Amino acid sequence: MAETTNPALTEIAFLEGNWAMTVSNASFMPDPADTMTGKASFQCREQGAFLVMYMGDPDAGAPDATWLISRDDANAEYKVLYYDNRQVSRVYKMSYSEGVWKMWRSSPDFSQRFSAELSEDRQTIRGQWEKSNNGKVWEHDFDVVYTRI
Repeated sequence: MAETTNPALTEIAFLEGNWAMTVSNASFMPDPADTMTGKASFQCREQGAFLVMYMGDPDAGAPDATWLISRDDANAEYKVLYYDNRQVSRVYKMSYSEGVWKMWRSSPDFSQRFSAELSEDRQTIRGQWEKSNNGKVWEHDFDVVYTRI
């Protein structure tokens, strides 16, 4: 990250760069054995004030999405603003601690949560998304693996 980077983002600075993304075991694909690949990149923006994730691969059918990540320097919890080319707009809460990355959102009709672990060499992130239509009963949505390019 650049020297002017927001100090509140220091612990997630390792994300900066390009990643290959593989989605598997997805509830939205016709066959759970199918996989979808894409790309993700994390970049500092606005003189390091924000970490921005760009995700997608039009050739693979993955939605193009932008994730704007930052936090209050007095609070360890991040905020993530999400928007994709399906015109889906969401706000997530996010945490990162000791190699565990989590995101979640609560909404009366569609809640989500994500949990992932970073490999020791910081080259691979393995995670899964879950979804809930009522915030009480959760079901697996999909697995995702990010591999540094």
